[in-house]
Amino acid sequence: MLASFIIPFFIAAVVVYGMVKKVNVFDCFAEGARQGADIVISLLPVLTGLVIAVAMFNASGGAELLEKLLRPAASLFGIPSEVVSLCILSPVSGSGSLTIFESILKECGPDSFPGRVASVIAGATETTFYAVTVYFGSVGIKKTGAVLPCALIGDFVSFAAAALTVKWFFY
Repeated sequence: MLASFIIPFFIAAVVVYGMVKKVNVFDCFAEGARQGADIVISLLPVLTGLVIAVAMFNASGGAELLEKLLRPAASLFGIPSEVVSLCILSPVSGSGSLTIFESILKECGPDSFPGRVASVIAGATETTFYAVTVYFGSVGIKKTGAVLPCALIGDFVSFAAAALTVKWFFY
């Protein structure tokens, strides 16, 4: 019940604070909304390109090929073969990886090794390409430099750490 009052309380507190400081709260709100809309409009082409690229990669069979190629390397790091598709898609698509996560839980069970590893990965990783696209695109940075390779290395380390952590604590 308390949660239903938090947002209205916060809004009222901001309005009261603005009135005390003699700030036109509505004009500030409208200006912030306009700036937010400008950012959304500027990000739309980049996000559209990302969505189309992911769809083309999946439709072309590239995802399945990459999964087959990465399975032996993943097993060296203790990552179950059932989870490799989640590792591939999780840096790219949050909703797509959630679908794969759900299928892993249905096939293997939530208390299985792959199910637990998938749970840790789903809860502890970021959609790297989306984050880089949105954050860099919102401020107009075109050259990401070493950010993307470093972030992908971080993703891989988190995948391996998920498998290792689950193995240590549960098996």
